[in-house]
Amino acid sequence: MPIAIGGTTLAALAIVTFSLSFPATVWALDGFGPWTVTGLRGLLAALFAGAGLLAVRAPLPARADRLGLAVIAVGCVLGWPLLTTLALQSSSTAHSAVVVGLLPLATTVCAVLRVGERPSRSFWAASVAGAAAVFAFAVQQSSGGVGLADVYLFGALVLCAAGYAEGGRLARHMPGWQVIAWGVVLAAPATALISVLGLANEPVHLDARGMGGLFYLAAVSQFLGFVGWYRGMAVIGVSAAGQLQLGQPLLTLVWAVLILGETLSPAMPIAAFAVLGCIVLTQRARSTPARA
Repeated sequence: MPIAIGGTTLAALAIVTFSLSFPATVWALDGFGPWTVTGLRGLLAALFAGAGLLAVRAPLPARADRLGLAVIAVGCVLGWPLLTTLALQSSSTAHSAVVVGLLPLATTVCAVLRVGERPSRSFWAASVAGAAAVFAFAVQQSSGGVGLADVYLFGALVLCAAGYAEGGRLARHMPGWQVIAWGVVLAAPATALISVLGLANEPVHLDARGMGGLFYLAAVSQFLGFVGWYRGMAVIGVSAAGQLQLGQPLLTLVWAVLILGETLSPAMPIAAFAVLGCIVLTQRARSTPARA
């Protein structure tokens, strides 16, 4: 079915863009503090999104959709960026990948609770197996300890999963790009305040790495990547799209080696094949759509 293939492709392309977010955050932290990075990425994304909404004269969201957009603003525009940025100050990219490895499973749980999707038993089994494979690999890559960074990452996981589920739900009747556009615009007052406070209290060192990382986070991670992501979720389902994200931690580790110079574990190929197998199984056992 062409529409299903299109949705899968959109979601997969979004995951590739998201997989660069952690390395881009490390770069951005070379030039800015964590609060400044969080504020500016959201504020710049709001400027891009606002320009797009004005250009097409998009109508204001319906009253019934505003709570969902607020969840997206809190979870994907404020919570996830801030908490992961704080975590990356003291945690390696490999260890932080634990969150992304567990995010698909958390997204499926939110899809069940909020969207009404009903995954099959085989889907649940493959999802849990994939999450376990990524978790085991990420822990093997790191020290395996639990610290403050893990608390940040767990909070980010919960907030982002809720934002993903709401975005996939809203994109069923709203254009995907408008879903994230209204989300970042709604968060703009908060990101503007965070930017001002961050710039006033954190050091700034303007260089190419810091500026490049910040621009990527604002333009791609916070806006453009979500355009295809939410549309893909609307087409193939929140749970099915979310499970494609099992491959994101492995992609992130590849970028960490190529961009940040981190060392790759020999276990990488084994983990890659295990995760790929789980992704194939989840896509074959896609959840059934919610009943009206």
